[in-house]
Amino acid sequence: MGTDISGYLEYRAPQDDQESIWNTAHDLKSLFPDRDYDVFGCLFGVRNYANFRPLAAGRGLPVDASAGVAARFAQLTEWYGEDGFHGTTWIGWAEVKAVDWDEPAERPDSRLHEYRRTAHGLRLTGKSSWSPAFAEAVGLARGEERQWPEGSEWLVGDTLYRSVTLRRKDAVTATGEWQAVWTAMEALAAQHGDDNVRLVVWFDE
Repeated sequence: MGTDISGYLEYRAPQDDQESIWNTAHDLKSLFPDRDYDVFGCLFGVRNYANFRPLAAGRGLPVDASAGVAARFAQLTEWYGEDGFHGTTWIGWAEVKAVDWDEPAERPDSRLHEYRRTAHGLRLTGKSSWSPAFAEAVGLARGEERQWPEGSEWLVGDTLYRSVTLRRKDAVTATGEWQAVWTAMEALAAQHGDDNVRLVVWFDE
């Protein structure tokens, strides 16, 4: 079973000359209706096969969450119980702007990257935590896991297996679907300020 992300963008603004409060802006599903474990791991430490130092893991639901987010979270808790979802956390736009996207993961990817040779060079075809063909070629027992040094390569049949260390910009790419989330947060920040925009998320599987 896979892991999916849910959440909301929030912005903070004053209400009728009173103290500023957080408001619900966008449902994350309208911006990122997908599943990407490299994004999840890099940002939030969930399904972190690439071994990043997560930017914003395990912070829980903000104590001052917007009314819409708090109500949705209470509804989910009532329906599924606290074990029905996990990894609840949040990240602010000011933090996102300060990220070093060239920062590498702390260790090589736990998955070997698989390539096929083409007339135009190597083409990435997948990332595998377990490959029977590779295991047989290098003598791994079924289910055995091993950390391979960065750059290690094995050619097995037509497939090249390589140990790779990802950088943050390899996980959260400049042209990937997650960029719609950053664009929406940036637009809110232009109106309300960098410190007044955040993304609240949780995961289910």
